[in-house]
Amino acid sequence: MKYDRLKVICLDKEGGYGGSSRSLFQSIKHISSSEIDVEVWCKRRGPIQERYQTINVRTEVHPNMPSYHSLPKISRNLFALTVFFIYDWPQSFFFRRKLLEKVNKVDVIHLNIDGFYWLSRWLGKRTDTPIVMHKRTNPWVSIFSRFQMKIIARYVSRLVFITEENEKNYIELGGRINHGVVIYNITPRIDKLPKPLKDIPNDNRFKVCTLANYSYLRGIDRLIDVAKIIKDSSFNKVLFVVAGNISLTRSLPGELGKVAKSGGNLSDYAKKMGVDDMFTFLGHVNNPERVLSGCNVLIRPSRENNPWGRDVLEALSFGIPVIATGTYNRFVDNEITGFLLGRFNPSIVAEKIVMLSNDYHLVEHLGIQGRERVTRLCNGPKCAKDLLNIWQEVSKQ
Repeated sequence: MKYDRLKVICLDKEGGYGGSSRSLFQSIKHISSSEIDVEVWCKRRGPIQERYQTINVRTEVHPNMPSYHSLPKISRNLFALTVFFIYDWPQSFFFRRKLLEKVNKVDVIHLNIDGFYWLSRWLGKRTDTPIVMHKRTNPWVSIFSRFQMKIIARYVSRLVFITEENEKNYIELGGRINHGVVIYNITPRIDKLPKPLKDIPNDNRFKVCTLANYSYLRGIDRLIDVAKIIKDSSFNKVLFVVAGNISLTRSLPGELGKVAKSGGNLSDYAKKMGVDDMFTFLGHVNNPERVLSGCNVLIRPSRENNPWGRDVLEALSFGIPVIATGTYNRFVDNEITGFLLGRFNPSIVAEKIVMLSNDYHLVEHLGIQGRERVTRLCNGPKCAKDLLNIWQEVSKQ
């Protein structure tokens, strides 16, 4: 090893505005400063820089940090790649030059998302410093995702997968077997709930929250279908609390696209569907913990098979059951820590919400088991030590 303490530079895209950023912070927080000298470079300025200050970790903000991940549709990939190579990549010239100077002075580069794959290729051709990458997404099968995994397989020394499903996806897309290790995202134990946000109505309605910026694949618009069913049944004790950006893109299908083309957002869509009185839209919040503490259940209505993520883990750590779609039951375990539905059916989801709202004992029971599960699987010191072991291992190669 070149230094008394392992020198690591981490690249983070979100700046605290997403789960990957918060997860990296938890890992670094649980590694002793006597073992590593770490610095974090962020693409965005946000709440994470202040958090790193509290644990004496240096940060820098570099808006031109280039990232790109494969998309489901061929047309969107072609457009996004064109923008990336014509604009984003050339704009990153001075950032890349500064980064290269830095990485030649450290032991390990940690890329916190797989969207940095093209940057890993560029670095791999110019430095011997080993690269570790967090694979947090499951790209759809396409020539673009296979190309992404081929680059990662060649230039990244070691991968960290947040679930077994992420590793499986990597291998199915042509990645190397035994190229990485599964380390679950750290979830801190919550002994005292923070004060709920004032914007969450303090009434007796059963509150169902979601923590995500809107995208079609995240499926937050599906909650409006659920709300319509609940409202049609004359049950008026449910409030959906949506935390995150609710902007809509003009390419969305059906009524969503019509609302977007007229300049509206998800709130306008809820109003058009006649259920706006069943929703509170908070926009982005810096402290999602204060959303969770004011709600009874978290829902993840994704159009993808991914019932995990920072929102799920933090909800379970708060003792809050989760309703999600998919098949992976490591965290959301059907009728044990919440309800895991193989596919999204608004009628069934509405039924589960109404059932829970009428049985707070069941809500508490599911919540206790969820908290116990993430306490066991997402233990801070253990998961952080596993990541440190990876850094130490590649630094000796």
